[in-house]
Amino acid sequence: MELAYYSDYAVRLVNTEEPVRGKDSLTTVDAVRALFGANQEAARRATDADLTRFRGVRGRLRAVFEAADGGDEELAVNLLNSLLLEFPVSPQISGHNHRDDDGRPLWHLHLSDHPSNATAGYAAIAAMGLAFHLTEYGVDRLGLCEASPCRNAYLDTSTNRSRRYCSDRCATRANVAAYRARKRLEADRSPSTGRTAEKAQDSTAVTER
Repeated sequence: MELAYYSDYAVRLVNTEEPVRGKDSLTTVDAVRALFGANQEAARRATDADLTRFRGVRGRLRAVFEAADGGDEELAVNLLNSLLLEFPVSPQISGHNHRDDDGRPLWHLHLSDHPSNATAGYAAIAAMGLAFHLTEYGVDRLGLCEASPCRNAYLDTSTNRSRRYCSDRCATRANVAAYRARKRLEADRSPSTGRTAEKAQDSTAVTER
């Protein structure tokens, strides 16, 4: 499993909360376990105590995205480094019994789960994955959706660093809102002068006086 895969752990956790909307889907142990995806062995370690711990890590990961989105690279790196120090990873070489055409093991670097508790294991993997993405592609590849009030985290993998939204749904919603705003502005413009109707009325009032 490539290190780039683990960066999605951070995104999944951060996006369990929508601060602007006041929504939080991380309210049960089952919700915590669902974050682990196919890693059911690690998921089974989750308990009620992990709910509070997961939320704490979530807030710290969101702070990394907020700093990166705001252009503060030093702060983003410092916040992420603090997570890496607190939740160290345990790298292992693994092949998962996969072999190439010649029968040789397909070795790769795997981040093993931290044994102490579910939160520590998840946080270690999420922080390391995010650190890999940051150092490999740049701090500006960590973003927050511009479609208000979403603000979900995302990892920009576009070729020209142009991503602004967390999903196609948010991109469409933002484009529709921008289109409607332009249409409202055009409708308010005076047909004869190109100025807004309100300004045209003000000019007429001044002329009459």
